[in-house]
Amino acid sequence: MKIGVLALQGDFREHIQAVKVSGHAGLTVRRAEELAEVDALILPGGESTTIALLAQTFGLLEPIRERIAAGMPVYGSCAGMILLADRITDGAEGQATIGGIDMTVRRNAFGRQVDSFESDLNFNNEPVRAVFIRAPWVEEVGRKVEVLADIQGSDGKRHPVAVRQGSLLATSFHPELTGDLRVHRYFFEQVCAGAIK
Repeated sequence: MKIGVLALQGDFREHIQAVKVSGHAGLTVRRAEELAEVDALILPGGESTTIALLAQTFGLLEPIRERIAAGMPVYGSCAGMILLADRITDGAEGQATIGGIDMTVRRNAFGRQVDSFESDLNFNNEPVRAVFIRAPWVEEVGRKVEVLADIQGSDGKRHPVAVRQGSLLATSFHPELTGDLRVHRYFFEQVCAGAIK
């Protein structure tokens, strides 16, 4: 498969590496013509407001929304989760999202950069080590959203940190930083395989 990684800002290089190690072609996406060439897309971690503004500037917001509506598989990590959310809490004023997953996401839910941490999670019934950096969590999900992992937040409640809705997958953590390819392989083998004919 040709897997595109939105390469406007953030840790897109690590995702490209994970794609290639998993045996797929990893392509950077910065223009609509490049987006048209890929079978699936990864939205990396970074700064969600910056990525959204750059995507708008580069004329990518609408083409990505159109491809999602047409069924293109997309995986978003951290900032990518925020971009895939239909609703944001604590967003910057006028912050745009790509949308697609019926969820409300709270930006920087776990705190600032100094509050970053690692934790072991049960992701889709498999143990994974998760890296959280200024991470969001999911406040609420719609009926069609499947929760694949959750964690206890500082508010004492459990919050989803990995979700799937059809051909869209999102995590609030960064599997691309651990060398553990299970989340990426789940995306390629479960999400993409079911959507790409």
